[in-house]
Amino acid sequence: MEFETSSRTRDLQARLLAFMDAHIYPNEHRFHAEIDANRKAGKAWTPSTLMEELKPKARDAGLWNLFLPKSERVPEGLSNLDYAPLCEIMGRVHFAQEVFNCGAPDTGNMETLERYASEDLKRQWLDPLLAGTIRSAFLMTEPDVASSDATNIQCSIKRDGASYVINGRKWWSSGAGDPRCTIFIVMGKTDPTAPRHAQQSMILVPRDTAGIKIERHLPIFGFDDAPHGHMEISLTDVRVPAANILLGEGRGFEIAQGRLGPGRIHHCMRSIGAAERALEMMCKRLKSRHAFGGALSEQSVWHERIAESRIMIEQARLLTLKAAYLMDTVGNKEARAEIAMIKVLAPNMASKIIDWAIQAYGGAGMCDDVPLGYMYTWQRALRLADGPDEVHRSAIAKMELKKYS
Repeated sequence: MEFETSSRTRDLQARLLAFMDAHIYPNEHRFHAEIDANRKAGKAWTPSTLMEELKPKARDAGLWNLFLPKSERVPEGLSNLDYAPLCEIMGRVHFAQEVFNCGAPDTGNMETLERYASEDLKRQWLDPLLAGTIRSAFLMTEPDVASSDATNIQCSIKRDGASYVINGRKWWSSGAGDPRCTIFIVMGKTDPTAPRHAQQSMILVPRDTAGIKIERHLPIFGFDDAPHGHMEISLTDVRVPAANILLGEGRGFEIAQGRLGPGRIHHCMRSIGAAERALEMMCKRLKSRHAFGGALSEQSVWHERIAESRIMIEQARLLTLKAAYLMDTVGNKEARAEIAMIKVLAPNMASKIIDWAIQAYGGAGMCDDVPLGYMYTWQRALRLADGPDEVHRSAIAKMELKKYS
């Protein structure tokens, strides 16, 4: 098993680090100040002008659409293994991923369209997503059922002549708050009488279709995540062309597994980057602060935490690289155990290290002077996004027990 990065990736890594130093870190406060100003003016969902300034710079630097492997449309796309160290760097600042057109949920949606959409649908929706001129949302989770078991989903997708008619309610539809979000991928039931995993389908729904209503915004622990946002959405007699269905009726679970594998591992790559930054901030803070007769960095309790942080990061990174390697060599299905394991490990690891960094900063760690509060919030949310820890642990246990049956 070879984890050596290619020469091309090492070059991209150097360019990405330079871009972060020149354009991302110096603009963190500007990004938040801009969003705050829009919020106070009653325009929280206005796209960031900073983002639109930085995207052409990223494209010109050759740091664009690096996430998408094996696509004729994106010859610059990297393998999962080569993308891992770059995605980790992007994860050090929460808004950086979008600058490089490598942000969720667009990455997962673009992979879904690349793999499963017709050529006509690709031209209509994938091409502008790859160009970064529009954004997208994925509508699966529902408020009235336990959506961690996706067979519970109740949203109805019924064929009516040359159309499908959709009725249902979705929530935690990330990115739907952004006015640039123009296309939804919706998962629902086309045949409730079919076998359990053949009832669901996925279909493309333009955001401006009649019958779609944004019911409310859902903050995460008080953060509105503007201008991205997480929304509850109702769909009432929403009619779209039958050609908008992906692969055909009953293929929703198949598509979901193909989509969620890369999406999950990208989250984990970014979690490692967030943990690295938190450890870096923790060490610098401990060396600069003095109490009880010496630097905080001299206290044994912090030696324990620093050492444990480094061990945890390295463990998570190696498992992420293994999962990425297997995805590239034997496919997402064969890598499902490793994907599930890292999806549990990485956000828990990052949450712990960020929590220690907050302790090192004391009161400052809880305010917006440093990004630790938002980092912690997002890592905690990732323990639910793309499947809760409990579901992944159950899947891992079943695969393990199967070895002995």
